[in-house]
Amino acid sequence: MYPRAGLRLLQTSRVVRTSFRRPIGRRRQTTDAAAAAPPPAQNVFRKLWNSPVGMKTVHFWAPVMKWGLVLAGISDFARPAESLSLTQNMALTATGAIWTSLAAVNFFLGCVGVTQVTRILLHQQSVKNATPGQAAESAAKDAKDTAKGITQDPERAAKKAVD
Repeated sequence: MYPRAGLRLLQTSRVVRTSFRRPIGRRRQTTDAAAAAPPPAQNVFRKLWNSPVGMKTVHFWAPVMKWGLVLAGISDFARPAESLSLTQNMALTATGAIWTSLAAVNFFLGCVGVTQVTRILLHQQSVKNATPGQAAESAAKDAKDTAKGITQDPERAAKKAVD
């Protein structure tokens, strides 16, 4: 009985090995020329539209909008420093600094923000003849007062912002 058990094991292992080599189902081939032809070529716009990270997703539009912020900040270089918002540019700087590791657009957003904040603080320093630290403290106090005014009387703050 012992030799037969070994023979059965050998035969079973051959069957198992050969069953993995053969395809399980029949392979069907067509002779239809239309089915054998490659799919029609898509133009660039269609490829972009149907892409998993294309124009229909936030993965496309979020960086586009951030590049818009960078370009707007660069265009603000031509504006006088007294007409720039310190709180807005500090927010842009913080956003750029926090998310720099994710994309180059955030690095450039931070650079633009730092440049604008520096311009604003230097302008405030020259107007008040104060040190940069005092100018930054004054700007922080102004931002705090503005936020306090908005929370106390939002309607008056909105009218003041429009005027």
